[in-house]
Amino acid sequence: MARMPTAINLHKASKTLRLTYGPDEVYHLPAEFLRVHSPSAEVQGHGNPILQFGKVNVGLVGLEPAGQYALKLTFDDGHDSGLFTWEYLEQLCLRQDALWAEYVEALHKAGKTRDPSESVVKLML
Repeated sequence: MARMPTAINLHKASKTLRLTYGPDEVYHLPAEFLRVHSPSAEVQGHGNPILQFGKVNVGLVGLEPAGQYALKLTFDDGHDSGLFTWEYLEQLCLRQDALWAEYVEALHKAGKTRDPSESVVKLML
C-alpha cells in the first residue's frame, strides 16, 4: 500500500510540488516533470504513451484532493485531467532521476525539445 505524504506544498514561484513523507524524506517534483508524466489518458494514451514536449515553462496553478487516494493537479497550460494517486506520486518521487533521463532520451530520439519556442530541424545534405 502506498504511503500518503505527511505534507504537500505547492510552490508556484519555483513551479515545484514538495512532498514530505517523514523527517528525512522530502521530494521536489518540478511542474514540467509532473506534466509530462501525468497519468491522464491524454498523456498515457491507451497503452501507448504520447510524448509530451515543449513543457519547460509549464507551471502548477492548483491542486485538490481526489477522495482519500489521489491529488488532482491543474497546470497553467490547461491540463487538469490526471489523477495522481498516492502510489503513483511515490513512484515519481523514488524514480525521478531515471524517469527524467528516459524522458530526455525520448525527446532526443523523437527530434523534439522541452522548449515550446524551439523546433529541431534535420538537414539532409
